[in-house]
Amino acid sequence: MPSGIFLVESEPMTSDSADEFNRWYDEIHIPEILTVDGFVSARRFTSADGTKFVAVYEIDTDIDTAKVSLQAAAAAGRLTKPVAVKLDPPPSQRYFALVSEFAV
Repeated sequence: MPSGIFLVESEPMTSDSADEFNRWYDEIHIPEILTVDGFVSARRFTSADGTKFVAVYEIDTDIDTAKVSLQAAAAAGRLTKPVAVKLDPPPSQRYFALVSEFAV
């Protein structure tokens, strides 16, 4: 069961680069993130107008361990640099720990 999430809000550099952005995210970036210890699943969402995106990564370890693991993977060169991602301002990144869970 996940103990938290890593949430990333991002957008393509331009509307013309959206296909390249989505291809990099789905075919390269998410598979790379899911090789990092503690990251067990990912989902992506888009805004109603299709200009902004949110990636939600489920974590099955504590937040501090997940952060360290992700930083180590980046430092080791295991994560590809962003492609067609708007970097000014940079994507918003936040970690959240599970407080409670409900299901229907």
